[in-house]
Amino acid sequence: MRPDDDMELVHGSGNVFRDLGLPNPNLEQLRAILAAKIIGVLDDRHLTIRKAQELTGIAAADFSRIRQVKLERFTVDRLMNILDRLGQDVEVSVEVHARRGASPSTPKAA
Repeated sequence: MRPDDDMELVHGSGNVFRDLGLPNPNLEQLRAILAAKIIGVLDDRHLTIRKAQELTGIAAADFSRIRQVKLERFTVDRLMNILDRLGQDVEVSVEVHARRGASPSTPKAA
């Protein structure tokens, strides 16, 4: 990069789904993190998707979808269940805070 290039450095929010303006960014980030943990366990234990199916009773197609990061079909609890069946404990910590620059919305009347 040359010093005279007009480039702007933009810092992300820490959630790529939010940065891209995708719907449900917090949910998508959590699913991506859980899927990455599943892939990490499979890799660490050198498990093929067929062997993972034998060990867990979870369909090989599901492990294939997770490896391909096709997570649309997976709920958070389903991904946590897969980690459980892989012998992993899942610890969840939640922090809630206002978004920068966001104003509280007015509740809708029932």
